[in-house]
Amino acid sequence: MFQTLYSYFWWERLWLPANLTWADLEDRDGRVYAKASDLYITLPLAFLFLIVRHLFETYVATPLAGLLNVKEKVRLKATPNAVLENFWLGATVGGRAVWGVGPVGPSSSLPAPSPCPSEDRLLPFSSWRFTFYLIAFIAGMAVIVDKPWFYDLREVWKGYPIQSMLPSQYWYYMIELSFYWSLLFSIASDVKRKVGWGWEGLGGGCMHWDRVGGTSWEDLGTQRGRRMAGIMHCTVVYPLDLYPAFFGYYFFNFMMVVLQSLHIFWAYLIIRMAQKFITGKVVEDERSDREETDNSEEEEEAAKNGPLSNGHPVLNNNHRKTD
Repeated sequence: MFQTLYSYFWWERLWLPANLTWADLEDRDGRVYAKASDLYITLPLAFLFLIVRHLFETYVATPLAGLLNVKEKVRLKATPNAVLENFWLGATVGGRAVWGVGPVGPSSSLPAPSPCPSEDRLLPFSSWRFTFYLIAFIAGMAVIVDKPWFYDLREVWKGYPIQSMLPSQYWYYMIELSFYWSLLFSIASDVKRKVGWGWEGLGGGCMHWDRVGGTSWEDLGTQRGRRMAGIMHCTVVYPLDLYPAFFGYYFFNFMMVVLQSLHIFWAYLIIRMAQKFITGKVVEDERSDREETDNSEEEEEAAKNGPLSNGHPVLNNNHRKTD
């Protein structure tokens, strides 16, 4: 059964133009082509990224947070309230005990806090991603700037699909995919962000769109609108001059459209954040989940108003009566 599914998935008519087979793309005459088996190397590289990230956050980002005086906010501890706890434990609806419903929780007179990252967690996380993307951008520009298809997108399809994969292209794909694997492996403990993944690179490798895949990765990272529009034209229009549309053609272009839509959305969030900064409003990272900010605001309000009980300030009734 597995072999049958494997055969259907790698059916040549899905990923290759008509009259072309996988045998035509075997290494020969000094030409080296992309292979699905190349993806195996991304798994150990992903774990290597996790190790490097740990070292970076421990010995670089965390000391940097200290130099910038970024400290974790003190979390308020709720004062035990026997009345509210007994009410919580005994609450019933229709004869059934209700757990996890209501404004209070067991052993707490405050709403159960949702896990949210503090600023000293955000800085190492963000600085790690910033460092990788900066290095990847510089390295990507270095390996593509001398290629003819960087200046003339029609060169992307010259000789397609009989195009040998260059070592620089190979490692650019492997390192990028390994990095995204490492983010996937650490997603449970990472700061929740509105992020995307580099699946267009995987699709490009499957269909031997190595040149356009690498070019799109680099140009999407630089956010150049006219250049991106040119790449979309390159992937939608130019291939049809060489062969009829097939599944791989639609699949890859669909991923490109989704990715471009995500970049437009991210650009909108960044512009809105910049607008708030310019107008003097409180600036928060628009790409982070809203609950992180909400929780922080509640804590600041609690610090101003004193201890809370069931979400309201506790009144101090210990004043001495005056005659």
